[in-house]
Amino acid sequence: MEFIFEYGMFLAKFGTVMLVVLAVVALVFFLFLRTRAGGDEHLDIRNINQKFEHMKLMLESAILSKKEFKQSVKDVKAKHKKEEKPADDDDEPRRLFVLDFKGDIRASGVASLREEISSLLTVTREGDEVLVLVESGGGTVHGYGLAASQLKRIRDKNIKLTVAVDKVAASGGYMMACVAEHIIAAPFAILGSIGVLAQIPNFHRLLKKHDIDFEQIAAGKYKRTLTMFGENTDADREKLKEELEETHILFKEFVKENRASVDVEKIATGEHWYGKRALELGLIDEIITSDDYLCAAAADANIYAVEYVRKKPFLEKVFSSTVKLFQQDSY
Repeated sequence: MEFIFEYGMFLAKFGTVMLVVLAVVALVFFLFLRTRAGGDEHLDIRNINQKFEHMKLMLESAILSKKEFKQSVKDVKAKHKKEEKPADDDDEPRRLFVLDFKGDIRASGVASLREEISSLLTVTREGDEVLVLVESGGGTVHGYGLAASQLKRIRDKNIKLTVAVDKVAASGGYMMACVAEHIIAAPFAILGSIGVLAQIPNFHRLLKKHDIDFEQIAAGKYKRTLTMFGENTDADREKLKEELEETHILFKEFVKENRASVDVEKIATGEHWYGKRALELGLIDEIITSDDYLCAAAADANIYAVEYVRKKPFLEKVFSSTVKLFQQDSY
């Protein structure tokens, strides 16, 4: 009887464990299917004119008399009624589309930027303008090269492209900005840094001290130059320096191609400048914040903020965070 009791307890425990395992497997499978299906994605479009109008009315409701506020509301309603009437093509307000790009070292925002631009190019017409708010201190060459190429798609369609820099557009950030027909910046925005940088730690001496060997096998003389774990030579350093110089030449050529008025040799030193000095050097065209630019444009343009939104599934969030911890640039 004692054996039967213990055997029954064993079966109960085993069955419980198996149920838990099956539940976990089922949950993982369900999340995997959701990941394969892709996240929810859409374009979020906001009318900036309405935003300004609502803020104005909210402020007026607090500072105006009841009679004055009532008149202000009537004026707004009359304006809307007038706008609802069919207008000739010549009288139709111009359209300004606003995109926001906040860059990290990998320019990961380019994934949304390309979707936003692809969507805009299906509806833009002559007379429209695209304003891109760029905020980035730069990053990988290939990442920001692609981001700049996305902005060039707008110019290639003969749509006016303006870039606004309120804080910083340096290195890869300026690579994006220089594509624009018109560049505006806040007085103390940081611009420039037209140079190329590579830095890498080396643990060779630490490994050697602890008698740890590092093996690296490559086919191709320059498949790998500097390494984090092996012993680096002067030849390795010289080759990497040569590659950086070549990249710098390409960067300077790109700036010159898109902004012919600047003295590239004077500004391509890796230095950065604040807004006013950047204006003197020809890096930008106007000192003005994006807020003032939009407020002024609202007088004669319909302004729309466009944002591509994609909700990542749970597993994708987990896996992408894990992968980022181990990924290394290979250039």
